[in-house]
Amino acid sequence: MKLVIAEKNIAAQKIAQLLADGKPKTDKVYNTQVYRFTVSGEDWVSMGLAGHILAPDFPDEILFDKKQGWYSVSDDGEVLPADVPDGLARPPYATKRKPFLANGINIKGWKVESLPYLTWAPIVKKPAEKEIIRVLKNLAKKADHVIIATDFDREGELIGSDALSCVREVAPDVPTSRARYSALIKGEVTAAFDNLVELDQDLADAGESRQYIDLIWGAVLTRYLTLARFGGFGNVRSAGRVQTPTLALVVERERERMAFVPEDYWQIRGMAAAKDAEFKIGHATARFTDKAAAETAFAHVEHATTGTVTSVAKRSRKQQPPTPFNTTSLQAAAAAEGISPARTMRIAESLYMSGFISYPRVDNTVYPRTLDLAGIVDGLASNSPALRPVCKKVLAGPMKPTRGKTETTDHPPIHPTGQGDPETLDGGQKKLYMLIARRFLATLMGPATIENTKLAIDVAGEPFTASGDVLVDAGFREAYPYGLKRDEQLPALAEGDTVDVRDIALEAKQTEPPARYSQGRLVQEMEKRGLGTKSTRASIIERLYTVKYLKNDPIEPSQLGMAIIDALHEFAPRITTPEMTAELDEDMTHVAEGQDTQDHVVEHSRALLAGLLDTLIEHKDDLGDAIADAVTADARVGACPKCGKDLVMKTSAKTRGSFIGCMGWPDCDVTYPVPSGVKVSPLEGEAAVCPECGAPRIKCQPFRQKAYEMCVNPKCPTNFEPDIVVGECRACAEAGRHGELVAHKSEKSGKRFIRCTNYDECGTSYPLPARGKLSATGEVCEHCGAPIVVVETARGPWRICVNMDCPGKEKKAAGGARGRGRGGAKKASGAKKTTAKRSAKK
Repeated sequence: MKLVIAEKNIAAQKIAQLLADGKPKTDKVYNTQVYRFTVSGEDWVSMGLAGHILAPDFPDEILFDKKQGWYSVSDDGEVLPADVPDGLARPPYATKRKPFLANGINIKGWKVESLPYLTWAPIVKKPAEKEIIRVLKNLAKKADHVIIATDFDREGELIGSDALSCVREVAPDVPTSRARYSALIKGEVTAAFDNLVELDQDLADAGESRQYIDLIWGAVLTRYLTLARFGGFGNVRSAGRVQTPTLALVVERERERMAFVPEDYWQIRGMAAAKDAEFKIGHATARFTDKAAAETAFAHVEHATTGTVTSVAKRSRKQQPPTPFNTTSLQAAAAAEGISPARTMRIAESLYMSGFISYPRVDNTVYPRTLDLAGIVDGLASNSPALRPVCKKVLAGPMKPTRGKTETTDHPPIHPTGQGDPETLDGGQKKLYMLIARRFLATLMGPATIENTKLAIDVAGEPFTASGDVLVDAGFREAYPYGLKRDEQLPALAEGDTVDVRDIALEAKQTEPPARYSQGRLVQEMEKRGLGTKSTRASIIERLYTVKYLKNDPIEPSQLGMAIIDALHEFAPRITTPEMTAELDEDMTHVAEGQDTQDHVVEHSRALLAGLLDTLIEHKDDLGDAIADAVTADARVGACPKCGKDLVMKTSAKTRGSFIGCMGWPDCDVTYPVPSGVKVSPLEGEAAVCPECGAPRIKCQPFRQKAYEMCVNPKCPTNFEPDIVVGECRACAEAGRHGELVAHKSEKSGKRFIRCTNYDECGTSYPLPARGKLSATGEVCEHCGAPIVVVETARGPWRICVNMDCPGKEKKAAGGARGRGRGGAKKASGAKKTTAKRSAKK
């Protein structure tokens, strides 16, 4: 039997489908799916690993013995030597309080005193997926050949190497091979398994070096920042070797914006018309820096009604087609279309696993000669009617692909495979797939031709100009319209023609500070500075948002993010610079190329960190104070209307829910509830204070919905909603009494619900959507007898049965599942499983 080990279950299934003589059989080993099939009469089985099955970690303690020095003991009893510098104190210690032990140091608990020792602690690999390892070993015992078929990059090679180490524990002599492919399609996978190679241990060691170095830096710096000031929002202060200098880039740009001194300038602009067409005109001096000169020129033209064309100049320019997508350029292009880099990579991974695109983590921007470009275009024409006309033009030739600056031999640039029906993809998948497919076609087409027309116009003796661009030959733009400006057609005018002039105005303006980074632009800057890899940059940015160091897009640093970078820059500036991170990344590249060893580069990184840590520990309290002030500033939503102190976002220790409370507590007991399921941010200026009650107003951003603003005070008149009778209580009617169902908004919590006037007796209550004007219909649900109401939303009226457990909703959900096929069940409206409360009283 041949055992194929893939990175994920879906890849194992796809490989089985592509290699099998017939249809693979899905089986289970313990509780894990595997796929059994035959190739030329030989039994094969494939399984997926769910990513890394071994995770690096530290032991709980570092011990010291006079004979053997510093060491740790793994869970299975293996002695691990630790190269702790002689400068660190050894036992016996003067105190027995943790982290100090009679014979060493405890590094499991988060203590500042243990951080210098943690820097030099040995690293052990622990099982991260015990069930999968169990299945892997079970199948390896029965295999006569093992084939590693994980993704071909540092990460994939490391995952394969870890799997192989588990195989060797039970089958030390079984032959092993490596299959490398760039797309999960028939031709690629078949060729990979026909041309098996050896696993690249240097590449795996480079991946493991990164894993170890990031663990050491992340653990030490995160613990340090957290211990420097524990408390407030997001108690754990995350930091890392790449994460921190990336944050520093954003903070540096924000500091530039804050230091920017705007300069005044003036513009004279207006409108002109001729031959039934209107167009914009502006003074030939695009920016007046002298106000007097601007006012003098404006005085000449203020009352002008006509102008004379003094010259007409036309010039054509060629816009060259784009280069093929690599990971960074794909993330930047997708970000411009509203898809964040992290989401881009998640979607790209799913498209790759489904066989729609090639491997999405690449640096290469040059198509290899072996890539069947025409075959891919032909496949796109067959499977995508929307692209068929463009595909036919591409196939008609000449087909000359563009070339980027980076050429590697591991994977081709990101491209569609030409297989699969795009209509089966969901919204985000289809949007990204069409971006990739259109970019691929554009790289095979000719340049676009844009004609620029520039008019010079005399208006009352002052020179004005007008400019217009027209796409005269679409070229690659027929396939790739992204970022294309709308045509600005000027009327056909000749020298000496007269045009009508109106609405000429003198506009006072100021120069703008440097623009903030968009997520796509930050990914490009990270690549330029050597921060992270194609596989990690998106997740690093996402992590910075998660720990509340970044906010919004374009990206702004939070007060906490700025405070951490400012403090680190003062006490340990090298941590915040890209140079040290790039130096360590270069070390790892040398490991991949076989020019250095894993042990050497990891020890080098430990030495760099140790050299910074002493100063950081010395200034722990200074950094802690900066963090505390920043946390309060980030959490502030306004001033308390009762005592004037700051109102801040807080987290309940009991419920872990968020609320707004006064910093003057316990002397001031002002608190306000916060809407659930929304991202809350304060407003600025006059909008920040409610004109009715003086409480702060906030901006609430629901997930993938339109943001709204509200006063935080539930008792404020702006939040008041009158009670509405929506029907009669069915439970009360069955008990022989009359009860009305009333829609009510709580003044305490701000939540809306429907409750019976006899609630204490019947217990009937239904939840309502948090927002939207509510109106009764007088109708009841045919399935459960609960009231039918209408809720007005941004998308229009929403007619619902208020009973979340209505049998009709279950039927609707089941029908949606049948109707949607591969897409899965369609959510019924109000999909929360909140039950209507029924009293047990008779």
